[in-house]
Amino acid sequence: MSTKVRVLIVDDSAVVRQMLTEILDGDPGIEVVGVATDPLIARDKIKRLNPDVITLDVEMPRMDGLAFLENLMRLRPLPVVMISSLTERGADTTLQALALGAVDFISKPKLDVARGLESYAEEIIAKVKTAARAQVRPLARAATPRHTADAVVAAASVSRALRFHTTDRLIAIGASAGGTEALRVVLEQMPADAPAIVLTQHIPAGFSRAFAERLDRHSAMAVREASDGEAILPGHAYLPPGGQHMRVIRDGARWRCRIDDGPAVNRHKPAVDVLFRSVAHSAGDNAIGVILTGMGDDGARGLLEIAQAGAPTFVQDEASSVVWGMPGAAVKLGAAKDMVPLDQVAGRLMQLVAQR
Repeated sequence: MSTKVRVLIVDDSAVVRQMLTEILDGDPGIEVVGVATDPLIARDKIKRLNPDVITLDVEMPRMDGLAFLENLMRLRPLPVVMISSLTERGADTTLQALALGAVDFISKPKLDVARGLESYAEEIIAKVKTAARAQVRPLARAATPRHTADAVVAAASVSRALRFHTTDRLIAIGASAGGTEALRVVLEQMPADAPAIVLTQHIPAGFSRAFAERLDRHSAMAVREASDGEAILPGHAYLPPGGQHMRVIRDGARWRCRIDDGPAVNRHKPAVDVLFRSVAHSAGDNAIGVILTGMGDDGARGLLEIAQAGAPTFVQDEASSVVWGMPGAAVKLGAAKDMVPLDQVAGRLMQLVAQR
């Protein structure tokens, strides 16, 4: 019989503690071993209860959730799922938490928290179970934003060394759990004149603009939240607005973004498969397809279609992935043969572009 995932809930809201306890204890594979109303109590309970996963609210008394998370990831790294509010401030704080090492996050509705949490109990359970299997590493030094002289010089030197044309390739990247930081790592290594990149990261409405702005600060490329009908240009990376799909359509000799408010695919919206299938159809062998860390199997079938169109494909390797669900599913399906460590993904992309 498999061991249950032991969870510690850290939240100052009695309603949230009660709802999460009921949801998680209702699954036979999970046991809530304790609750804490603030990080200082949590610190003692972590030592005593030795949980597998922590759910952590950001805004709590006595110690800020981010400060607690930073200390935890430095001193005793554990899988953490953040509980965040669906606000602009909540989005920015959640992205900071993911940068500090949190595995994933659960969005807490502004109104009727109890009913809101109950409505996606299945997702909460899945994220906690996935977090228990995640590879959590000690916190490393924060990355330097792109606007420093070193970053600009590094990007320019890579670009000069490759001397490639940027108009004949379209790079498509999909990610989920762990992907917010994985995408940052990739984009901060891409030169300013790299081929256009289209991205899908599983992220809710309200988070995508803050996420695009965060990536833009760390990349020599211009990273933006896509708008319907806008031209896809070299040196730019495009993310769908949260809660909507993005497809690539051909318009004569150029590509454009099509924002699609259709139903969820693979239980996700935006979905990687929606983007990848459109890239296979519109770009064919001019594309390059990549799947980074993420739970589930979204993107595997779309990546296979990109490969079948004659384009190169690869995935992030298991050792560097927070969760090897999506990359592993793609390999199992035969959609990608190459597996690349995260810190080499940008280099591999530019090698493939240079070969073209």
